[in-house]
Amino acid sequence: MRNAEIARIFYELAELHEFKGDDFFKIRAYRNAAKVLAGLSEPVEEIKKNRGLQKIPGIGKNIAKKIEEILLTGRLQKHEELLREVPPGVMEIMSLPGIGPKRAYLLQERLNITSPEELAEAARAKRVRGLPGMGVKLEMDIIRNVEMIKRRSGKVLLATARDLAAELTEYLKIIPGVIKVEVGGSIRRWRETVGDIDLVVAAEEANEVFEAMASHPRIKEVSEKAANRAGFYSWWGIYVELEVVPEEMFFPALHKSTGSKAHLSRLQEKFGVKGVDFTRLVMERTGIMHGEEDIYAALGMPYIPPEIREDRGEIECALKDSLPQLVKQGDIVGDLHIHTSWSDGVASIEQVVQRAKEKGYKYLAITDHSQSLKIAKGLSLEKLKEQHREIALLNEKFDENNEEFRILTGIEADILPGGELDCPDEILEKTDLVVASVHRAFKQDREKMTGRIISAIKNKNVDIIGHATGRLLGRRDGYALDMERVLDAAAACGTILEINSSPDRLDLNDVNARSAKAKGIKIAVNTDAHDLKRMDEMPYGIAVARRAWLGAGDIVNTMPLDKLLAYLDKKN
Repeated sequence: MRNAEIARIFYELAELHEFKGDDFFKIRAYRNAAKVLAGLSEPVEEIKKNRGLQKIPGIGKNIAKKIEEILLTGRLQKHEELLREVPPGVMEIMSLPGIGPKRAYLLQERLNITSPEELAEAARAKRVRGLPGMGVKLEMDIIRNVEMIKRRSGKVLLATARDLAAELTEYLKIIPGVIKVEVGGSIRRWRETVGDIDLVVAAEEANEVFEAMASHPRIKEVSEKAANRAGFYSWWGIYVELEVVPEEMFFPALHKSTGSKAHLSRLQEKFGVKGVDFTRLVMERTGIMHGEEDIYAALGMPYIPPEIREDRGEIECALKDSLPQLVKQGDIVGDLHIHTSWSDGVASIEQVVQRAKEKGYKYLAITDHSQSLKIAKGLSLEKLKEQHREIALLNEKFDENNEEFRILTGIEADILPGGELDCPDEILEKTDLVVASVHRAFKQDREKMTGRIISAIKNKNVDIIGHATGRLLGRRDGYALDMERVLDAAAACGTILEINSSPDRLDLNDVNARSAKAKGIKIAVNTDAHDLKRMDEMPYGIAVARRAWLGAGDIVNTMPLDKLLAYLDKKN
């Protein structure tokens, strides 16, 4: 048996033991063995003959015995026993994005779910959200992902595709003979939804890489295979395209894979190589490439970042040396839209602050929901005042300890159907930062919804309009809105618009955010986090900002605290 096939048995063994709640150290040992076996350059059978299996780092006596059984019989009895104990559909459930063995066990134990179809039905019936560690967002993801797998087609959220791409990339890196691996395509350009995963590998033997990929536990079957390219269906329903090229052709292949097609066509048109792979011509001019920068340099222009390779004027700007300096993750010094356990979040203010400090932030705003949003445990006016008093005490402690950190008092006020806010002005004017958002009555007509949001924009106490179009990617279209009028109002009033970093929102999108920049509107890139993990979603909002050609100067939460407060005061 090939090393990758043996490794797959150990991957599945670890998953099955975790599903059953077995010993953590045993599970870790099996996962480590799978990784070690997949990365061996010499066949396991040859190692056994020449040196003995226990000479392999990370392979102890018990695992060596199991490998010997696999080599002798072509199977592992314990693995097959566990497979018989676990319904086949449960293995498919484990493989769904965001589920895994522990959640699969909980779903079977509490809801008697043994297939993806049953899981989707339970999600539609809203029975999943009540289980520990699960919620509404996971229910919606389950419905979408099960449907996508059934169709074997469709777009997935960027975050889902990036998770699987990262797992496959790390796996490919340990395959013998693999020199480089990168993710290309629309994932590398950070498009909000993705149709497939494009992987580019530098290696001499393509077939060995293809065979290793086919044995990965996330891969269901091989769809097609050619000399240097293969396609795979994953258990997640996402199609994976794998291209293997010699090392000297890696960067041309990565550049071509990244696209977009419109960007590449414009390059070919500009440089008179229509119908020809221009990267090969560049190779002839420059020799071995050290990166994509060499491709653009050979064409007489600075490097164009992947996020803006969409044929939206980037090539013309590059030829004039007038590309913007795009914002970077490290430019962000605070998050201005965060929820805590005071409303529908799950972390305390102290926990959120600690995570913000770990990220190097200098400030953050606590913006729990306002009183009318009962479903999200919106704060009564008295509760809001109590929270603001607690924040004041925490800020006093920072001052006493000479800590350069500030918590801003805030609120996410609901924009009611008539355009008024559900929080009185005398409260809002004493609050450091007010985010105003629509959370209901989404089906108002274009004129009413536009007027509703403009009314909030004109409120002198509103600093930021949150997730302005209200869309949920793959679930809910944005509401009817005259975005041009909204942008004009925000520009006139100095009201900040938000890029919401939640991967299922990314709202404003890149097109609207670029239009906002053109009108001089400032942007806040926020997470709208409801737990500590979602505070890590800031890169998705930054990616939208980069795709919108935004620099650090276009974004308010790159400002030092004193400048931010001065900017907010100026509006008020």
